[in-house]
Amino acid sequence: MTEYSPKKADSSSLPKLSIQSKSSSSLDNDLLYFLKKKWTQFWNEPEFFTFGAERFQGQGLICHQHTDSLFSSTSGFSNYRGLINLCIVLLALSNGRVALENVIKYGLLVNPMYWVRLFVFQGPKDWPCAVLVAASNVFLLTCFGLEKLLSQRTIAESVGRSLHILNLLVILCLPAGLVLYIHPNPVFSSVVLSMYTIIFLKLISYVTVNRWCREHSQSKKSLRKRQKSTSSLSSSGDLADTKYIEYPNNLNLKDFYYFMVAPTLCYELNFPRSARIRKRFLIKRLIEMVILSQVLLALVQQWMFPTINNSMKPFHESNYPSILERLLKLAIPNHILWLIFFYWFFHSCLNVVAELLMFGDREFYKDWWNAESITGFWSSWNIPVHKWARRHLYLPMVKSGYDKMTSSVVVFLVSAFFHEVLQLSYY
Repeated sequence: MTEYSPKKADSSSLPKLSIQSKSSSSLDNDLLYFLKKKWTQFWNEPEFFTFGAERFQGQGLICHQHTDSLFSSTSGFSNYRGLINLCIVLLALSNGRVALENVIKYGLLVNPMYWVRLFVFQGPKDWPCAVLVAASNVFLLTCFGLEKLLSQRTIAESVGRSLHILNLLVILCLPAGLVLYIHPNPVFSSVVLSMYTIIFLKLISYVTVNRWCREHSQSKKSLRKRQKSTSSLSSSGDLADTKYIEYPNNLNLKDFYYFMVAPTLCYELNFPRSARIRKRFLIKRLIEMVILSQVLLALVQQWMFPTINNSMKPFHESNYPSILERLLKLAIPNHILWLIFFYWFFHSCLNVVAELLMFGDREFYKDWWNAESITGFWSSWNIPVHKWARRHLYLPMVKSGYDKMTSSVVVFLVSAFFHEVLQLSYY
């Protein structure tokens, strides 16, 4: 079978182009010449007689090919940024409408003095909370004194352990008992319970690490290895040029109270330190702290309080459809407040404290928004607590012979317990 190759036609073989008109003399001679020329070019064009797809596609004559739709999993398309922007616009419009409806319905409810009155003593019921804040130093110094005695071998290890346990039990139970018995200001008592919970976790880490140091003294080889691993960072300006401390030289009040204020729950003898305080960074975080705190308080007053007050009647009447509707209505402001609080506390507040103390480890959170499971979320959004639970609960249990599932369940139960402790002021 031979390939067809069109030959150039001469003028005698061309189809006759006839133009009929009522008065041929009225047709312009130039127009007739142009039409004849174009007809001749069309007839002699070889591409019109070549049936290869590549010929037509190059000239835009073929417009179809085998292609998957963009939303199909086999298309390989993954850029949905425009849809995300559209969702943000819809979210802004929806919440803007809700905010306008709220102001029209309830008026402007924001009153900064309301929160000032909550934090100011309102009577004798608030005095125990103020006393607990001042008395926290008694428990801190008790722990520090016991560690000094243990380092000097003045008391036996078993005696020191028993006294530490007693001190920790008092720290855990005393504020909770006073709050349940006296029912002081809920906001102020929540702050006190949070403070004592943090102290409890910090002291457990402090006592445990010092016990590890007594049982397993650091060798010179491991110390030189750590100094070598951090020397490159120190020379780059990210870390301060500090001297590394060995046990028991760390047992001093300066080191102890630095750990009590530092934004971490896990004690180390040598924390990573930054070389200087970045003033511009610090000012930005301080501005965020002030503005976002006011936004949080305003949203609670304007958005949460009316919805909660309107939810009391369905709960008392056990009207379950209305209860579900109220819960769904509360879900939106609750999530927004949680997101703002997360940024305010874990980014703004903790970075302010870390910057003032020149604390080098700023990993207070990870990308929990990309978590693929509940476990991934809980291990990403609160890194200080996650590090403490892993270091002082999970890993010791695994090393003691417990399986990973049992250790994870214990960590979950301990976390749930402390969440309930923080809610005691609202009972």
